[in-house]
Amino acid sequence: MWVVLALLLALSSGALSLNKLNMCMDGKHHKVEPGPEGQLYFQCTPWRDNACCTANTSTEAHNDNSYLYNFNWNHCGIMSPECKKHFIQDTCFYECSPHLGPWIQQVDQTWRKERILNVPLCKEDCHDWWEDCKNDYTCKSNWHKGWDWSSDTNKCPAGSKCRKWTEVYPTPKSMCEQIWSNSYLYTTDSKTSGRCMQIWFTGSNPNIKVADYYLNNAQQQQSFALTMLLFLAISSFSVMMY
Repeated sequence: MWVVLALLLALSSGALSLNKLNMCMDGKHHKVEPGPEGQLYFQCTPWRDNACCTANTSTEAHNDNSYLYNFNWNHCGIMSPECKKHFIQDTCFYECSPHLGPWIQQVDQTWRKERILNVPLCKEDCHDWWEDCKNDYTCKSNWHKGWDWSSDTNKCPAGSKCRKWTEVYPTPKSMCEQIWSNSYLYTTDSKTSGRCMQIWFTGSNPNIKVADYYLNNAQQQQSFALTMLLFLAISSFSVMMY
C-alpha cells in the first residue's frame, strides 16, 4: 500500500512539474493557456512564440494609465523615458511569461487568484533598472498597496511626499524586492548563469531553462522526502510484523 502511494505521489509530482514549466497564472488579464501571439507589441515581442498575454494586453502595457490596472507612473512628476521602459518591460514579463510556474502562489484578492513570489532576477536587470530610475521620484516603496485610489487612478497617499528614487530605494536590491511586495528576489547571478530569470532578453526565451532548474531542485527535495516516508513506513511495518 505504501509503495503504491509513494509511486502515485511521484507520478503526480512529475506531471505537476511539467505543467509548471508552461502555464499562465490566474491573473486579471492572463490567457488561460500559453500559446503563440504573433502580433505582440514592441517591448513585449520577445514572448511572441509562446505567451500568456494577448496583443491587446501587450499594447496597453506601453500606455500611461492603461485599462490594465489604471496605474499612474507619473505620480511624482513625469517619469523619465529611461525609467519607464523598465516598467513596461516588467509589465510584459508579468503578463506574457509562461515560465513563472515555480513561483506562482495562490492569493485571495478580488482582481486575481494567483501572484508570483520571489522570482530570482538576474543582477543585470535589477542594476540597470535602478540605474535608469535613480534620478526619478516616488512617494512609496511598495507600489502594490497603500495608494489613494479616490480618483480611479493611484495618487500618493495623504501625508506622503515625493522623494528621490535613491532615498526610497538605496540599492538595486531594495528596489527589486520592495516595489512589488517581494514578487522579485534580488540575486547576484548573471544572465549567463542559468540560475536567474531575465526580464530583458532577445531571441529564444532563456527562462524556461531557469524554471526547469528550480523545478528539478524542488522535485529532488520532494523525492527525498517521499523516499524517507517510504523507508519509515516499511520500517514501521517490519516492526509490527515481528
